Amino acid sequence: MSTVRDPLLQDVLDTAVFPALADLPPKFYSPAALQMQLAIGLQESKLVHRWQVLNGGGKGPARGLWQFEQGGGVKGVLTHEASKALAVQACARRGVAPTALAVWGELEHDDVLAATFARLLLWTDPRPLPTPNDTEAGWAYYERNWRPGKPHPQTWPAHWVRARRFVFGS
Repeated sequence: MSTVRDPLLQDVLDTAVFPALADLPPKFYSPAALQMQLAIGLQESKLVHRWQVLNGGGKGPARGLWQFEQGGGVKGVLTHEASKALAVQACARRGVAPTALAVWGELEHDDVLAATFARLLLWTDPRPLPTPNDTEAGWAYYERNWRPGKPHPQTWPAHWVRARRFVFGS
């Protein structure tokens, strides 16, 4: 890890991402994946909201720090050939049934499960992770995999750079 201090990102790594990675095969760890996962979390929830906050304060359909919808990312990770076996194993370790409804309901309470599903969703993309300085490729990767309903491309560069500085130190 870099020497760039960022208490929020460090806390998310320590309490969610690293425990999730500890339960996945070693090939799932890479600095590029950390950058991507942190940038997406910042983009989706600022890494503080565990459910989608609607205008007016209500709960939207997305859950967890990486904002997964039941019929979207959750279902995708549970059914994709590249991720489904590991998703079922993760569910067993976290004590949740491997169904879209059960996982979706748990994501706002279990940051490790949310981080696991976020990493597994990245794994389903056969394209290589973007290089640390390629903000546009990072956006395309995020948009392709998370398919945000109301994308905010103007906020992405700051999140991408923040995650890069934290992970790589520059």
